[in-house]
Amino acid sequence: MRVFAVVLIGLAVEITALVAAFGAWGFLPTLGLLVLGGVVGSVLMRREGARTMAAFSEALRNRRQPHQEIADGVLIAAAGFLILVPGFLSDVLGLFLLFPPTRRLFSKRIARRAEQREREMTLNLRYGRPPTAGGVVIDGGVVSGGVVDVQVVDVRSADVRPDTGPELR
Repeated sequence: MRVFAVVLIGLAVEITALVAAFGAWGFLPTLGLLVLGGVVGSVLMRREGARTMAAFSEALRNRRQPHQEIADGVLIAAAGFLILVPGFLSDVLGLFLLFPPTRRLFSKRIARRAEQREREMTLNLRYGRPPTAGGVVIDGGVVSGGVVDVQVVDVRSADVRPDTGPELR
């Protein structure tokens, strides 16, 4: 429901901006600005996409998880979609996502979340739970006399190493 509301509000703002630009500058200058934004955006998207693919290949070559590169790729694809949608505000937002310094603001958060989900899934698999189960693993057993011996492992604070198992930080 939130996405639908955001799309409707965005559409209303885009139409308002196009009507205002058409009233202020006329049809041809407005159309020229839209085409110029699309051309500049497609050139930037191609360049940044090639850089991200090179960084992705380098991450795989160095045997490290390419979370940051995948987040960059997703944001570049979103920027491409925004640039293809006719409108000034979507073009500005798309160009904002194409510039590396501003894209890093979003991609770091996405990459951190991907790393957290990876840790959660690894621990869930290790403890015999479905990979998409929640983030807290309770490992325990009943000891004589009805006392429960429990160890709670919170995956947000666990360090997972393939050789040793989870260790709390």
